[in-house]
Amino acid sequence: MSRATRSRERASADAAGPGAESSGPLPDAERRAAHTVISLLLDYPTAQTVAHRADVEDVVAGLSPGVRRPLRAFLDATAPLSLGELQAAYVTTFDLKRRCSLYLSYYAAGDTRKRGAALVTFVEAFRAAGWETDGSELPDHLPTVLELSARTDGEIAGVVLDAHRDGIEVLRAALETLRSPWAHVVAALVATLPAMQSATAARFRDLVAAGPPTELVGLSDLSHLTPFATIPSLTEETRR
Repeated sequence: MSRATRSRERASADAAGPGAESSGPLPDAERRAAHTVISLLLDYPTAQTVAHRADVEDVVAGLSPGVRRPLRAFLDATAPLSLGELQAAYVTTFDLKRRCSLYLSYYAAGDTRKRGAALVTFVEAFRAAGWETDGSELPDHLPTVLELSARTDGEIAGVVLDAHRDGIEVLRAALETLRSPWAHVVAALVATLPAMQSATAARFRDLVAAGPPTELVGLSDLSHLTPFATIPSLTEETRR
């Protein structure tokens, strides 16, 4: 089910009017397709993921080589695994290792009070793009941010991804160290992003050395951020 839902205000306005190598900006249609697939592959694998594998492979085949090759490597590496094996590997990788978190604000804020404020900025970014999260995931969840990118012109999602590029690079490096197949997926994501700036590279090195902050625990209460009803999944929408 989709994690991003379109706000009524933006929908009405639109109806009224108009590590890995970075490949640089992709054409809009290709960026949307790539981020759709990457969002799906970085999410927890389900029977639906397996059922749509052929659709994913078709999309991957049409992507630029720098994005296609790592995604193809992931698909080849995970093809022999059963769904249960893939799910177990996913949990071991993303749920049990701090440096493999899919929650972007975690790398800069860790389990500190600052993270609550960081999460609010993600919610505000979604709303600025005319969307709401559906409440099934925190708004800094990387697959959710990529879903936003896939469903929009990518401008706001691009700013969010750029602001957290250091965390994405830490995730990529950690997955590569583990020889995880998901390293290929994050490498494909990096290939869709602009080249990393020197200041971001410095923050990346600091995060690799120190890891995310851990001195405080607790997130701000976001229960007042009520989502709208969900809409069809990315996969279903893309196939139509």
